[in-house]
Amino acid sequence: MLPTLHTDIPKGSDWIYETKYDGFRSILYVTDSTIELMSRNEKSLNRQFPEIISEIERMKDTFKPYLPIILDGEIVYLTSKHFSDFEQLQIRGRLKNQDKIENEAQKHPCRFLAFDLLEISGETLFTKSLNERKELLYTLFKTFESEYVDPTSFNLLQYVPYTTNYSKLWEEIRLENGEGIIAKQLKSKWEAGVRTQQWLKIKNYKYATFFITGYDKENGYFHVGVFQNKKIVPLGVFSHGISSTEREALLTIVRENKTAETSSFIEIEPAIVVEIQFLSLYKNQLREPSFSSFRFDVHINDCTWDQLLIKTAPIRDEISITHPDKPLWETVDVKKENFLSYLYQISPLMLPFLQKRLLTVIRFPHGMFGEAFYQKNCPDYAPSFIKTSKHEGIEYIICEDLSTLMWLGNQLAFEFHIPFQTIDTTHPTEIVFDLDPPSREYFSLAIKAALEMKKIFDQFQLKTFPKLSGNKGLQIHIPLTKNSLTYEETRIFTEFIAHFLVTSFPDDFTIERMKKNRGNRLYLDYIQHAEGKTIIAPYSLRGKKEGAFIASPLFWDEINEDLSVKQFTIDEVLRRSKTIGCPFQDYFESPQDKTLRTLIDQINNGQ
Repeated sequence: MLPTLHTDIPKGSDWIYETKYDGFRSILYVTDSTIELMSRNEKSLNRQFPEIISEIERMKDTFKPYLPIILDGEIVYLTSKHFSDFEQLQIRGRLKNQDKIENEAQKHPCRFLAFDLLEISGETLFTKSLNERKELLYTLFKTFESEYVDPTSFNLLQYVPYTTNYSKLWEEIRLENGEGIIAKQLKSKWEAGVRTQQWLKIKNYKYATFFITGYDKENGYFHVGVFQNKKIVPLGVFSHGISSTEREALLTIVRENKTAETSSFIEIEPAIVVEIQFLSLYKNQLREPSFSSFRFDVHINDCTWDQLLIKTAPIRDEISITHPDKPLWETVDVKKENFLSYLYQISPLMLPFLQKRLLTVIRFPHGMFGEAFYQKNCPDYAPSFIKTSKHEGIEYIICEDLSTLMWLGNQLAFEFHIPFQTIDTTHPTEIVFDLDPPSREYFSLAIKAALEMKKIFDQFQLKTFPKLSGNKGLQIHIPLTKNSLTYEETRIFTEFIAHFLVTSFPDDFTIERMKKNRGNRLYLDYIQHAEGKTIIAPYSLRGKKEGAFIASPLFWDEINEDLSVKQFTIDEVLRRSKTIGCPFQDYFESPQDKTLRTLIDQINNGQ
């Protein structure tokens, strides 16, 4: 049974609404002796998604009273309550080697989200109303203890809930960049192979501006692109949505202004700007593009990759991006749109380190062309969705989501400083060693300190996570389980490490608080690891005149004599995130407090 694409959400008491997930539609058949996951084209998906088959085998005893059973649903790679990553799913779908499939199933497990029940205990339910089928389905999944969609749950078989409040669901989907809504009539029967008007899909389309780059004479498609670093980036083609009159007018302009023509293609320099409706970007190509309108009010220079990302970012309507073309540095060509685009793209990696933390930002209202100031208190003009937490008389911002991050970015908050604990504890949730050389010229001392520390950490089998400070030094993070160690206990460990290094290398390292007494030695600041103190957040920009450098996480093997903060620009950090991934990827799953507890006890006992 297939939904019909619709532009408007139908309203009325006979309609219910559920999230439309971007995945592989499938039917799940379970009997006493077989499990079959079938695609829309009636091809078996068992081999492609072994983790789902294993999950059902694990649940065989729970399933037994309800067999044979048939479920209708979607196979997804779930990253949030309303968003499934279609690109990741496509990777799985194309794999042929079974070992690679099994490996991906371990690393990126997919889920089967059930939204309909077609048979239970051998009774077919096709003729029953959707309302009856949904009630039975919910009762079944309550038995499975999986009666909701949860990307953090270990359950790979989950129930898709519905609501009668379409506006609330639509807002949630829009902010999570979900694919859209499915509206269903409660009285609808299940009809195989039917494209029905009783199920309607309303997609979460985006709108952005592009310039025309050419026309394919063979298939009638117009090619579009945007600028990135002054080069044209081709982003796909469109043909749908444009009337015959508009098509002829556009084609005439293309022919009159062509720069080259072959038997199959007409090329044109960027000049004509159009607005395109599309679902998403997949491998930097527009999915489901459709012509929306001509945009004579938009200059081609405003059609940039960064503007495209910012305009389509799933953020709240209250956020208005101002002056995107504002230059922020004298020394490098970084505009406000580059910075905001960076925040959007890096947000999945950066936000986990900001959430549930009292945030201090350093704002640069005029970029590097003016003065900066610290901001702790949430300003009165902040939008109502901004979450705050009061601590010692200060109303701190808690950066929980992309909308808050982008709002702060639009305020030109370059630096994000966070405490060593979350708002729900008075204990540290991480230890951070700050390796602070006297200047950037002495960065080699930070490298030496980090590598000497690594020797000690390896001896103790401690897993640690290094990062650049983004300024002149390095920082080493050690994650902790919440409420496992006090600041006093962690101080025993940090002080021990600092004293050991200073004793071993007195000419290179110091714990001297007074700058004038340090000379050219690196300062091991173990006292900074305390309640109320802060550290620069991973992936935060630094407001330094020399350039737009990032406090970038590193892999340990990158810490060598070739390492330089100047390598870690906005473009480079984004490239790394898309190619080698995040060095802190398993940070929150790697607490080291058990090992540290043993070490602290040994230090206390003088061992």
